[in-house]
Amino acid sequence: MSDRRTFTNKITTIERYILDQQRDFPEATGMLTNLLYDLALSAKMIANSTTRAGLADILGETGEENAYGEQVQKLDEYAERTIYRMNDHTGRLAVMASEEEEDIIPIPPNYPIGRYVLHYDPLDGSSNIDYNVSVGTIFAIHRRKTEGDGPGTLEDCLQPGRELVAAGYIIYGSSTMMVYSTGQGVHGFTLDPRIGEFLLSHPDIRIPKKPKYYSANQGYEPRWAPAIRKYTRWLQGENDQGMALSLRYIGSLVADFHRNLLAGGVFYYPAEVGSGGKPQGKLRLLYEAAPLAYLADQAGGYASDGAQPILDIQPTSLQQRVPLFIGSRPLVEKAEELLRAEA
Repeated sequence: MSDRRTFTNKITTIERYILDQQRDFPEATGMLTNLLYDLALSAKMIANSTTRAGLADILGETGEENAYGEQVQKLDEYAERTIYRMNDHTGRLAVMASEEEEDIIPIPPNYPIGRYVLHYDPLDGSSNIDYNVSVGTIFAIHRRKTEGDGPGTLEDCLQPGRELVAAGYIIYGSSTMMVYSTGQGVHGFTLDPRIGEFLLSHPDIRIPKKPKYYSANQGYEPRWAPAIRKYTRWLQGENDQGMALSLRYIGSLVADFHRNLLAGGVFYYPAEVGSGGKPQGKLRLLYEAAPLAYLADQAGGYASDGAQPILDIQPTSLQQRVPLFIGSRPLVEKAEELLRAEA
């Protein structure tokens, strides 16, 4: 009879994994560990609502606009409220900032102040909610910069991506996955709905060396600079490397980035030229570009605004937008090369 206590596979929950990583840092207080677990718990609550959105009267718009003049979806509002309420009272945060809010979000005066700063996009891709397309939550964590134990400030929030201590995202699709890094590689956890736990499913994710896909909204190609159009043709096969990538574009940044992280490729949303274009790009530096750039870097990839690494950009405002090229390093560097040649 075989030994029933001999197992070939180890079941690792996200809580166990985070605690195991903490043991590598004897000086750690456990505050960051608990903050990550609070975000995982928020993700479970949001995932529960996204899977039953059509039954829970939380599809559609609220009739309100966010800080960028965009219509707020009902599920957006629920995700925003859930993340805030899970983190406003724990004593782990000094201040928060959300894509849905114009100003910083202070910790209520009756709760203790912590040492970390949380940025989050509560529901990226929310315009796709009504159509049952994958959406996601993006988060980024900094240490506060200001001294003392008083409330966090705008200065604490305006830090470059190089100073992140953790970042990640949760994708709500056919399954719910949480992917994050604390500077020790990128690791993915899939939510098992039977037991309500995130289980390690994708340890030490690395972007494959051979890319498969490029992701861009080619409907806006008339607004792109000639270098970007040339870059697109290069990706499609006009090169001397025998490389021809397939186009895959969902329109939900988390979903597009997640696919390319696992399969290899590049996502880009460039600056636009001409009237009606977005000369600074569309994507938010603090809430979208910087945290995903941190993950790409940890997975062996690269992110750029076309001229410099996203991680090196010093934010000047909470609402700052940037062009974004992110994914396999050689593909992003080619975009930089073509844009430099055009300048």
